[in-house]
Amino acid sequence: MTIDIRTVHKISRLARIKVPEADVKSLKEDLNRILGWIEQLSEVNTDNIQPLYNISLENMPRREDQINDGNYPSAILANAPEAEFGMFVVPKVVE
Repeated sequence: MTIDIRTVHKISRLARIKVPEADVKSLKEDLNRILGWIEQLSEVNTDNIQPLYNISLENMPRREDQINDGNYPSAILANAPEAEFGMFVVPKVVE
């Protein structure tokens, strides 16, 4: 398949892209090179290749939610600018 100048105009109109007339010939050549590269892909032998496995179709293993403090609150609070009673101290935002 090759693209002619008429098809370049149609593609640019459908894509709502204004292509200056001076660039149409260059764009036609670029699109034809891209299509040539895509046609090369059909030459690849894929007879013994399994289809791509789509992980989104599988149910992911899930675990039950468990609330915990991570078992190292002192290490976490060591990074806080200020802490009291095992909690972060933050500025008051509501009067």
